Amino acid sequence: MPHYRIIVDLSERSLYLLDGDRVVRRFPVGIGKMLTQTPAGEYWIVNKQPNPGGPFGVFWMGLSRPHYGIHGTNDPSSIGHEVSHGCIRMYNEDVLQLAAIVPIGTRVTIRP
Repeated sequence: MPHYRIIVDLSERSLYLLDGDRVVRRFPVGIGKMLTQTPAGEYWIVNKQPNPGGPFGVFWMGLSRPHYGIHGTNDPSSIGHEVSHGCIRMYNEDVLQLAAIVPIGTRVTIRP
């Protein structure tokens, strides 16, 4: 049975999906800007919501830190940049792939 976890590397602006210690997928992400940086630390996915509307694209996965999540975007040109209010922003097709794989309770490590 797979044991998934997520590592977000802020310096690389990349999200890695791991099964145990093996990297299964790498996705480019947009991260928080200087004044609203993405908070480093250990979190968990606590909820999932398709079609959250607004700037969150086609899917939202909330983290155990309130008001932070991994989500799609209605501005694909923002991926790879420091643009968000602290959330991890993904291409819509990527967030749908990730959401289909990881369950609620998946550990998310955000590292500088």
